Amino acid sequence: MSLQGYYLLISIYGWYHWARGTHKNNSEKLPVTRIKLITAVSLLIIFIGLWLSITIVLIHFTDSNVPWGDAFTAAGSIVATWMLARKILEHWIIWIIVDAVSVGLYLFKDMYPTVFLYTIYTVIAIFGFFIWKRDISNYDE
Repeated sequence: MSLQGYYLLISIYGWYHWARGTHKNNSEKLPVTRIKLITAVSLLIIFIGLWLSITIVLIHFTDSNVPWGDAFTAAGSIVATWMLARKILEHWIIWIIVDAVSVGLYLFKDMYPTVFLYTIYTVIAIFGFFIWKRDISNYDE
């Protein structure tokens, strides 16, 4: 449930940035960007901290039979959604990984309709990556 609260807040944050665009180049549209090294390192540290923290919560306060996997996908989703709000290309790579891991987790849990859904999400993320990568190329021209 707490993830849904995060998604609500980050959606408002993302909507603000996407609607505002960027004033650096007088563009009305927020451009797709590549992640900077310092941002990638910071997000990796945040991801690891979230992964460990969520794992501890899942082990001690839930009946999750795969707390490390569930925490991995939750932490990855949190980081990827923030990156989406900032329109960073590499968020699609994180979604591809998170969605593919989710397919495995839901197979393990015998949740076949959800396996199908996350398989579709994985394919959408692959297409999204290439579409946004093309947008960066078109923007640079």
